[in-house]
Amino acid sequence: MKERTAVALNGYAALLVLAVLLVFGIVSLVTGHVPIGVILLLIFLLLASGLLVVQPNAGCAIVFFGRYLGTVKDSGIWLTIPLATRRTVTLRVRNFNSDTLKVNDSEGNPVEIAAVVVYRVVDSAKALFEVEDYEQFVEIQSETALRHVASRYPYDSMHEGAHSLRGNGEEVAAELARELQDRLAIAGVEVMEARLTHLAYAPEIAGVMLQRQQAAAIVSARERIVEGAVGMVQMAIAKLEQDGFIELDEERKANMINNLMVSITSERAAQPIINASTLY
Repeated sequence: MKERTAVALNGYAALLVLAVLLVFGIVSLVTGHVPIGVILLLIFLLLASGLLVVQPNAGCAIVFFGRYLGTVKDSGIWLTIPLATRRTVTLRVRNFNSDTLKVNDSEGNPVEIAAVVVYRVVDSAKALFEVEDYEQFVEIQSETALRHVASRYPYDSMHEGAHSLRGNGEEVAAELARELQDRLAIAGVEVMEARLTHLAYAPEIAGVMLQRQQAAAIVSARERIVEGAVGMVQMAIAKLEQDGFIELDEERKANMINNLMVSITSERAAQPIINASTLY
């Protein structure tokens, strides 16, 4: 099915013609011209069945004895094929808020996730005749796509450059919108936007995963501290040797490295100890 424009005549002109037919039909019956009056009234009733009122941002599909003739999208009153069936579909922008779903991420951790989908119908023929109920179709496919996309990413990743549900919301939303568009194209629906509205670990593992995040953050911070401390120690020793301020043998150099590393990497302020034994 593919949408096409239905043949429709100006409704106001049709109303004028209908009024003339009605008046002449009644006058003919009153004046004794019964056959003419009956014919005029039958024509009036036949044409009146073709009157159609289209609301703004809506489409009305015309079906004549099981055959799709086209869709009227322009708002106003129109005269279409008499005795035809009309099916109306809204073309307004709509929102669908999914329920909070529990899915497993790419690492197998249960997470809770929800999304909002902004969409509209762009092909009334597909929306009405390709699927049973396009609104229900949007809901089911949105939840299916959300589950599929969520299962392809971890909730969180400590590796630099790796995508995750929490750290790459824009990329995840864009991928969700693309997958939804592929799924909903058959129903004549355009996905305008898809966004995550809720993301959290499932309650049964939330406490454990919080501890894991804290431990990973501590390890990451320690790695940065040690990396910086090593660089500072190397720079200090190189500067002392370059300026000729002091000559260090390997043992004293090891002691200095040990002292500097402890003072730099310690969580508490280092307490200085004065060694006076070398004065005598």
